[in-house]
Amino acid sequence: MENSTLSFYFRFTMFANIGHYRFIAFIFCLLLFIFTIFTNLLMIVVISQQTTLHEPMYIFIACLSVNALYGSSGFFPRFLMDLLSDTHLISRPACFTQIYVIYSYASCELTVLSIMAYDRYIAVCLPLHYHTKMTLETVVKLTELAWIFPAFSLAACLCLSATLPLCGNEIHKVFCANWNVVKLSCVNTAVNNVVGMLLTVATIFLPLFYILYTYLRIVSICWRSSAEFKGKVLESCLPHTISFVIYSIAGFCDVALSRNNLEVTNPFIAVILSLVFVVIPPALNPLVYGLKLPEIRKHILRLF
Repeated sequence: MENSTLSFYFRFTMFANIGHYRFIAFIFCLLLFIFTIFTNLLMIVVISQQTTLHEPMYIFIACLSVNALYGSSGFFPRFLMDLLSDTHLISRPACFTQIYVIYSYASCELTVLSIMAYDRYIAVCLPLHYHTKMTLETVVKLTELAWIFPAFSLAACLCLSATLPLCGNEIHKVFCANWNVVKLSCVNTAVNNVVGMLLTVATIFLPLFYILYTYLRIVSICWRSSAEFKGKVLESCLPHTISFVIYSIAGFCDVALSRNNLEVTNPFIAVILSLVFVVIPPALNPLVYGLKLPEIRKHILRLF
């Protein structure tokens, strides 16, 4: 019976560190989940209903909101249940499903931000070619690529992890993570490490460097332009920059936490840092775009 439980279930160990604060954490996280769902649905409704917002930049913002709904819905319900539960077991199928949803959300977030950087690059550096390059067909293809590439690449990586024989079942997090599962393996994981590194380069570092490259080009153009032009560029690019910075900091927190020894880390800090990249970007993105972009802000105020 113990061997069966060990092979079929994982146990989250970090919920024990929350203790009596779990009821406060539950209320706060439930309100945050409701807020995230409401604000992102509001963004999608406003952008889809207003024909003046049927432009590439706003379509990509709607894609971010759809991705936020996907990631939040894949994380919060299970997490809220675990906060109120005395046992924190999760089956292997459920664990790998959670890994797939959270990681595909994270990867898609970065690919959409990369496409948005390309859109801003064309608008600022090649304005005369914008309407010929950013056609509806191009927008549809880029959007499909932003979803399909993370979906298939992560599926291949998880297939390798799911077949590993495991010698333990304790995950030192509050949700399932691929690296934490791989560390429980009884066999050599060199292949998993290589595939994981390639996937990290393809889904994180390449988009990251591309976004930095596009913004260096935009900054170089603005440096030689008038103050009025700089103001317009800042107005259209600032929300994307803020979203990118928020996501980068959140992703760095998760990566840094996964590579450290959680046994010697302050438990409250460990729990908070492990939640940052799943919780913060979906909640803040609608505020960033809704408050900073005049067209969206105008239609939201009119809606209310």
